[in-house]
Amino acid sequence: MTAYGIAHLRPIGAPTEEVLEYLERIQATLDPFGGKFLVHGAEVEVLEGEWPGALVMIGFPSMAVAREWYASPAYQEILRLRADHIPGDLILVEGCGPDHDSAAMAAELRALQTS
Repeated sequence: MTAYGIAHLRPIGAPTEEVLEYLERIQATLDPFGGKFLVHGAEVEVLEGEWPGALVMIGFPSMAVAREWYASPAYQEILRLRADHIPGDLILVEGCGPDHDSAAMAAELRALQTS
């Protein structure tokens, strides 16, 4: 099942030389794992709550592959170039399948409440 790496980044000023190097090198770390940028710093339209900063979303073939990418020597080598200069949060999350049914999910949750 597809998995996603999602980062909520809060840049603090113009990109540093290290951040630019990170941007230049990250795709090479993703390629061996089938990682693809789905959202990369596009402006977000906030409809509810607050969202200071930028969003990055990368798709991977599976959660196992996403974890392998993050732990890979190639990514670990460049990670500090971003993390030391842009505060933010990064999560990995598994997507739902094409047959996901939110009404069925609600029914399961209701059943758990009554048991």
